[in-house]
Amino acid sequence: MLTQHVLKRPILLTEKATRLRENENKVVFEVARDANKIEIKEAVEKLFGVQVVDVNTLNTRGHMKRMGRGYSQLRNKKKAIITLKEGSTIEFFEEEKAAG
Repeated sequence: MLTQHVLKRPILLTEKATRLRENENKVVFEVARDANKIEIKEAVEKLFGVQVVDVNTLNTRGHMKRMGRGYSQLRNKKKAIITLKEGSTIEFFEEEKAAG
């Protein structure tokens, strides 16, 4: 599987993802459903230039959501919680420096 097709998007704005990123040096990504842990580890190391210690994956089932008068099921997802080596970080937003 190609590296750019393994990682879909980072999950940043949930409370748990923020706590993991700040306190435990872990990052959460949504990944392709057929990607395995080895492919996820190689993709993160290649794209971001960091060292990965561990990869944990979990499948989440899509829940039912109201669509007009009926209901529809949202898609199933796969998430990966990636533990980075001490000293390695992934910066998703660049910090703006104050003029001064």
